[in-house]
Amino acid sequence: MTRDWDRARVQALLHGRDNWGRWGEDDQVGAVNLITDAKRAEAAKLVRTGRSVSLSRPFPTRPWPGNPRPAAHYTTRAPRGTGGISGDYYGIEYHGVASTHVDALCHVWDEQGMWQGRDPDVELTSRGSRWGGVEHWGQGIVTRGVLLDVPAFRGEPYVTLERPVHGDELAEVARAQGVTVGPGDALVVHSGRDGWDRENPAWGTGPSRPGLHASCLEFLRDHDCAVLAWDMLDQAPNDWGIPWTVHGAIFAYGLAVVDNCALEPLAAACAGEGRYEFLFVLAPLVVEGGTGSPANPLALL
Repeated sequence: MTRDWDRARVQALLHGRDNWGRWGEDDQVGAVNLITDAKRAEAAKLVRTGRSVSLSRPFPTRPWPGNPRPAAHYTTRAPRGTGGISGDYYGIEYHGVASTHVDALCHVWDEQGMWQGRDPDVELTSRGSRWGGVEHWGQGIVTRGVLLDVPAFRGEPYVTLERPVHGDELAEVARAQGVTVGPGDALVVHSGRDGWDRENPAWGTGPSRPGLHASCLEFLRDHDCAVLAWDMLDQAPNDWGIPWTVHGAIFAYGLAVVDNCALEPLAAACAGEGRYEFLFVLAPLVVEGGTGSPANPLALL
């Protein structure tokens, strides 16, 4: 499969099929525009048992090779008459491989610029981004979610370095599970990161990591996804020296990308209920100019 892909083909996906201008030259919402009121209402009908599954990893306060700048959390307490009151301080640098978070449209770019071709040298300041900040998703991202469980499809515990996830395999998984992926959906791709961690050095800590091949861009664009949520990220390194392959869906297509999800519980829940579609809910912090937000995505079945 890999030999059929070259730099030109990946660049054609990123820039020959981009969504720049699709919702107007000044749009800062991106593919989340595909999540209409009608889409949310239809997605709400998928809640049948009421089961809620978090897709978030714990707040990453423990230092480890993949978390060189751990999150800070300390608790305060003070008396109040015959009782008292407690509080917390949270501090987090959430981009990376430790924290579950959503990337805003200003988070990544290539030589042709950020979302809509904006210049990061102009838009990014030390106090936030003037363009594509996470506050533009402040009303929340609520839509139909579809889980594609790659390890279950392969009959293996996790995706390996030698065999990344290709776009045509995503289509095969969907057919095997009896689900379709459509415009405005949140595509949730389980690659088995937790299984990998039980048998290997922690995922994301070495120079190479298993994950999704650049061909998955084609699947995302063909199906007009609004969100990508995943446990393993882009296969790294890629073969072409491209700064961002699947993460390029942010600046090319305007996707909301939710990194470092914990997907074993959702995979088990979907297998147990025999269905792989659900209501997907994500509410980013409303940080003006933020390049993303820590997140606790939820799947309601």
